[in-house]
Amino acid sequence: MTSDVSVQSPSHGVGDGDLVFRSDVDVELVKHSARDADVLFAARVSTKGEASLADVDADPEKSAGLVRYLMRDRHGSPFEHAVMTFYVSAPLFVFREMQRHRVASYNEESGRYREMRPVFYVPSRERNLRQVGKPGAYDFEPGTPEQHDLVEQRTREACATAWAAYQDMLGAGVPREVARIVLPLTLYSSMYVTMNARALMNFLSLRTRREDSRFPSFPQREIELVAERMEELWRGVMPVTHAAFDGNGRVAP
Repeated sequence: MTSDVSVQSPSHGVGDGDLVFRSDVDVELVKHSARDADVLFAARVSTKGEASLADVDADPEKSAGLVRYLMRDRHGSPFEHAVMTFYVSAPLFVFREMQRHRVASYNEESGRYREMRPVFYVPSRERNLRQVGKPGAYDFEPGTPEQHDLVEQRTREACATAWAAYQDMLGAGVPREVARIVLPLTLYSSMYVTMNARALMNFLSLRTRREDSRFPSFPQREIELVAERMEELWRGVMPVTHAAFDGNGRVAP
């Protein structure tokens, strides 16, 4: 029964009084100054000075070897010269987890200055619901149909009640910054996230689950959806660096 609707801007929004329930996230790379070459000239300035800009593409294999060396020996500062800005649309509880990392610059949609849209997250049927094990080493297994029905029903009911209360207060002239207090964490918001490649690797090492990671991580699935999409976009602009990160057990330098 879940409707997956992509809402990226007001032109993709919903009509007044409608509630939209989604099970996905949106992540876009809106701008970047990020190339593998950015890592190379930053690393080579220590030995070549101003000449470091001249030969970043002269020997691709030698350059890839330098990136792997920097990654392996954790010389991380050269990776900080590659910068990306992402647009992210996701539930509020995902944003609160992202912002705990303190490795990026964030500008988020404000519930004080604009009326929020009635777009809410509800887990899809593919989202595992049964927690097995103990904190730090637990896993999730598929939920029962009854569990999924319960989660979806109660989430929809809670969101409808909260949205009605929000609209009632706005209609009575209550300011947005007060009316928003009844809105749930499953509400979608949007923000721009700017970070460098080193910070992104730190984020990915903690918020993606991979069997080949040197240090296993157990992220919540919803933030992992964001991380997976960010990694896919980053890999497209810095393939050599991404390959070195993957090959080094996904340890941030």
